[in-house]
Amino acid sequence: MPGLLRVLARAAGPERTDRANRDLALLLALMAGMLNGVGFIATNVYTSHMTGITAAISHSVARGEWRLVALGFEAFTLFVLGAASTAIAFNWARRRRLRSRFAVILAFEAVLVLIFATLAQFLHGSLRSQVFIAVLAYTMGLQNAVITKMSNATIRTTHVTGMVTDIGIALGKLLYRNTPGDPEPVRADTGKLRLHLSVVTAFFVGGVLGVALYGVAGFRSLLVPALVLLAAAAPPIMADLRGRSVATTTHNL
Repeated sequence: MPGLLRVLARAAGPERTDRANRDLALLLALMAGMLNGVGFIATNVYTSHMTGITAAISHSVARGEWRLVALGFEAFTLFVLGAASTAIAFNWARRRRLRSRFAVILAFEAVLVLIFATLAQFLHGSLRSQVFIAVLAYTMGLQNAVITKMSNATIRTTHVTGMVTDIGIALGKLLYRNTPGDPEPVRADTGKLRLHLSVVTAFFVGGVLGVALYGVAGFRSLLVPALVLLAAAAPPIMADLRGRSVATTTHNL
């Protein structure tokens, strides 16, 4: 448990190292897997899978299934708005030199999930699906954009297609037999390979946990990823609040 607390304490901080990015990527992939698992059980839609969403929209247009077209556009639009919100919040916080420029986004995501987990039981039928898809697509956009910013676009946590592609390329390089004395040998980036394998595994495990918890606790299962995200976001936010309090006290003196 102390090890987990240390990981959470540094995961969303302003000092970005390879280890911090890896820890946050694994954490967010696990949470994304849980949210996707619960979302699919509740709505039959994978809210982070924009490739699938786009394909589903075109399929529904061809078949004249306009309700499904509307749901697809809702998911697509909210995912984009989530990513845009991350860019706005990050740059606002960065220009003010806040330590919590990443953490505030995770906190916002956590609050959205907490609100939905509390209110979901009062929603029924198509309204529940619409609200659920909107909330999860938006939070997936937030989350995918924040880890993209942190890792300089080398890691994604809400979908695995790109990572699986990179895994395949790395394996191909690893299996390639170089000619002895080749001045430009083919070398695999084994560190990146391990990272991508770990993130894909975390996403898979999160999906299993999400479905299992939903079977036991229903929408209350969303409290787990929400509280974990809040725990990761809290240290930088508290540091900024303490710094502002000290600055205010000093100014008043």
